[in-house]
Amino acid sequence: MNAKQRTIMTEVSVSGTGLHTGERVTMTFRPAAENHGYKFRRVDLEGSPIIEADVDNVTDTSRGTTITQNGASVSTIEHVLAALVGLEIDNVLIDLDGPETPIMDGSSILFVNAILESGFMEQDADREYYHITDNIHYSEPDRKVEMVAMPLDDYRFTCMVDYNSPVLGSQHASISTIAEFKKEIASSRTFCFLHELEMLLKHDLIKGGDLNNAIVVVDKHVSPGELDHLAKLFNREDIDVAPQGILNNIELRHQNEPARHKLLDMIGDLALVGVPIKGHIMAARPGHAANVAFAKKIKAIIKKERSRKHFKVYDPNAKPVYDTVQIMNMLPHRWPFLMVDKILELSKTHVVGLKNVTMNEDLFMGHFPGSPIFPGVLQIEAMVQTGGILVLNTVPDPENYLTLFLKIENARFKSKVVPGDTLIFYCNLLQPIRRGIAQMKGIGMVGERIVVEAELMAQIVKVKGLEA
Repeated sequence: MNAKQRTIMTEVSVSGTGLHTGERVTMTFRPAAENHGYKFRRVDLEGSPIIEADVDNVTDTSRGTTITQNGASVSTIEHVLAALVGLEIDNVLIDLDGPETPIMDGSSILFVNAILESGFMEQDADREYYHITDNIHYSEPDRKVEMVAMPLDDYRFTCMVDYNSPVLGSQHASISTIAEFKKEIASSRTFCFLHELEMLLKHDLIKGGDLNNAIVVVDKHVSPGELDHLAKLFNREDIDVAPQGILNNIELRHQNEPARHKLLDMIGDLALVGVPIKGHIMAARPGHAANVAFAKKIKAIIKKERSRKHFKVYDPNAKPVYDTVQIMNMLPHRWPFLMVDKILELSKTHVVGLKNVTMNEDLFMGHFPGSPIFPGVLQIEAMVQTGGILVLNTVPDPENYLTLFLKIENARFKSKVVPGDTLIFYCNLLQPIRRGIAQMKGIGMVGERIVVEAELMAQIVKVKGLEA
């Protein structure tokens, strides 16, 4: 039985301060329709612009993940998205009255608790996963970042961090299924090194910073005066270094809490792929920039694979809609300029044609005979002839009409075509045919490769003796 999409039962709000902006913000989770995905809405701005949680909208990863769209931005979204993924929520609209999500306690647990308070509502549409079928690698050798997504019929994570710090050392964290997120990962808080905290404070980059929402790793000797200074900055009576090598502002929830939080960030950032994943994600030394780059790579593969699904695999032995003789009854072209061998599929809005490229064609005697390549202009001609069949199919006596080629735009030749290749052309109407004029989008493929594409305009006229 397929898993169903789900949203939240009722709207629920949380309020807090943005870590970097220091602005008070209220964030409201609202139920959303099927296939809505995750979207943020800036209700404090004119027109309440919406920003889709999409990796293509990422504009900054320096101190968290920021997305921008429609003239609006939302920062530090990773903890919110991790909560949604961890609770397997598919569709939600998130209203914000400020530019940054509230940092809360530095983890996802308060978002998780709020969503659980709302409850879940199962929807009618099936959840469509992307199944990792082959290993997907990403690396940054200079930073020793390594990431890989591997096939698995679940969503599993393994994360390792190593900061060459005698205090933090090497840590790893893992979950074997996303169902473990709430218990094992959601409460893990963000962390930073003391030298980073001092830099951020000096440059006023954590206006909403509070020692209650971050683990501070002490990676250098700290004098009593420096500790007193930090105590005054954060309005605390006493600050010291705990035995674990962190400031005593908070106690660790897990011995490997920093690694668990890095895993949390990774789950949130990979939500920007835009589709739930089935696979095992392993990462060494991940960060927001690497997470986003990895998400872009995964999304590009998904997009490529989905585009292939629009094109059928045709059986060369199946009976065609039109064979060569039938095509010659419709088109005036003859050897050596008839460029379509078969029509494989035909409807009122699309046509699929086939051209076998053979070495014994006359053109190869003069077109790079030592390294024969089927000319791009003839690929376009074959595409036009295929589209001509589509247009001629709209009249009852196509043998009395000619197809005149009017315009070509946005032509791209993406890969060479050589003897032995079988070209399959897909032509789809961009709009209904008017006054015998058709506008089409054409794509030519050899196997799974798109070799040519163009937008075409053609017209059929009831006249004989002209050449198309």
